Amino acid sequence: MHKILNYCIAVIWAINGLFCKVLNLVPRHEMIVSTILGSEHARLLTSIIGILEIMMSIWILSRFKSKLNAITQIIIIGTMNTLEFIFVPELLLWGKFNSIFAGMLILTVYYNEFVLNKKSTQKA
Repeated sequence: MHKILNYCIAVIWAINGLFCKVLNLVPRHEMIVSTILGSEHARLLTSIIGILEIMMSIWILSRFKSKLNAITQIIIIGTMNTLEFIFVPELLLWGKFNSIFAGMLILTVYYNEFVLNKKSTQKA
């Protein structure tokens, strides 16, 4: 179960990074960046965020310092979604309800790393 969740979480980061931000297939993401960080460099910043999200998926799959990775993911997801909730809820796919899905992802990342991973290392 731990490995499957790991792959699923990595895919979420990769899809959001590559398709939504780098390839700009979901322009709403650039609009969010533009509103929060300013429109002057929104396209560039959106692409950089996307590349960082792709790098996050690679980090997840590498399992290098997985606890630090999980904590980093939780902080990033919480921060990004709090800023979006406050400044641009109208641009979110589910509006303010997006925070529920963000919370579910945070709990999944936590459970995967600090509960399931602990069990899988105890069995080995």
